[in-house]
Amino acid sequence: MVIANFPGAELIKAGLADLTAGLVTIESLLVSIAAPGLRDVGLAVGPPIPDAELQLYALLSARDGLAAHSHYNALLRRVASFRHAAACAR
Repeated sequence: MVIANFPGAELIKAGLADLTAGLVTIESLLVSIAAPGLRDVGLAVGPPIPDAELQLYALLSARDGLAAHSHYNALLRRVASFRHAAACAR
């Protein structure tokens, strides 16, 4: 499956690479949160980072301050859009 044209593909690609490399990044945390759904659409996802939701919010809070909550929700919506597009493509 070619995922490059799906919404949020850049986040998923970066997150998969970061997760494989053992890096804790916004993208790898998103992939960790979405791991079950990403596996359901046929992507190979390694073991997720524990407490990914809390770690993601902490990273966003440090970076974005009071805007962290809306950025957190926006990122999760992009990942959900990716999963939906990938499921439709299957």
